[in-house]
Amino acid sequence: MKLAIISHTEHYKQSDGTIVGWGPTISEINHLAKDFEEIYHVAFLHSGTPPLSSLPYTSSKIKFVPLKPVGGKGVGQKLEIILNIPTILNTVQKTINKVDVFQLRTPTGIGVFLIPYLTLFTTKKGWFKYAGNWNQDNPPLGYALQRWMLKNQKRKVTINGSWPKQPKHCLTFENPCLTIAEREEGLRITQEKSFEPPYTFCFVGRLEDAKGVQRIVEAFGALASLKKVQTIHFIGNGEKMNHYQKQCDDLGLPAVFHGFLERQEVFEIYKTSHFILLPSTASEGFPKVIAEGMNFGCVPIVSDVSSIGQYINPNNGFIVNPCTAEELKQLLDQLILMDIASLKIKANESYQVAKDFTFEKYRYRIKSEILE
Repeated sequence: MKLAIISHTEHYKQSDGTIVGWGPTISEINHLAKDFEEIYHVAFLHSGTPPLSSLPYTSSKIKFVPLKPVGGKGVGQKLEIILNIPTILNTVQKTINKVDVFQLRTPTGIGVFLIPYLTLFTTKKGWFKYAGNWNQDNPPLGYALQRWMLKNQKRKVTINGSWPKQPKHCLTFENPCLTIAEREEGLRITQEKSFEPPYTFCFVGRLEDAKGVQRIVEAFGALASLKKVQTIHFIGNGEKMNHYQKQCDDLGLPAVFHGFLERQEVFEIYKTSHFILLPSTASEGFPKVIAEGMNFGCVPIVSDVSSIGQYINPNNGFIVNPCTAEELKQLLDQLILMDIASLKIKANESYQVAKDFTFEKYRYRIKSEILE
């Protein structure tokens, strides 16, 4: 069986000609290659230097089909999408003709016209993946339109979380991010991890206010003492990175800004961290970094946005609700005073939650619930 994947995933060409793309998506496709004769990935090819989080394809069965990058928030960028619709549709159709089944990954700018096109003009088997917040109030118009089309879709749609009045064709799917070997290593790390202060915290993601970076800085800056805080790791990049770094310096916070890191380097930080921070108000599905951190014994300190609260609760972590710097500061005061045994229990429970986020389980569900 041959598969076509259509997405807005950023790809780059390295100096040696190797094509690399956004790590989490590429990892998922590399694992899916075990179950398909060929996979064609139609996605955007950007110029410039790839971020360190980028990964190459590991199977010769995967064929990259480049698209010219389009989209953005400005009016001109929206117009560019419209002008490129014929070219994109032509590329997608040529690829669909080569395969037996397709997956369209949404929400994305090109999804506004690709969802109706694939719904009306192909009889091939296929499914849609909605990676955003399925239950978001007042989403952007493009997201709202795509979600409406998917709710009224005959083909199957995979979504984050379980929701009231969820259509039968919309299947709750966890985003895969862990191998069996990483689960085994995570068990050993979690069992050996000691929750004695001082504690190490980590944040992984875009460095922006919506993801909670400003809330983290303000909360730690408001603590009466930093004696029980060893390090705060910030992994990722963003326009305000230097601004956040200066704030941390001015407040005397033991913060380390790493920028983008390779996947294994991120995992090494999980292994030495006690807590993973994501007090986000952004449009999230279920961020993979939470599951990755929990797999290595990091107790999550997260917001209740989208489906996050369906996995994280007082037994295995901390929910920042309301999602403010003041509430986060109170939770930090609380956990710093908690006994070692209670925190260890949370870490063990967190590890158990991460079992649902393996590539193996994802592949099994694709085969048994979508392809058959």
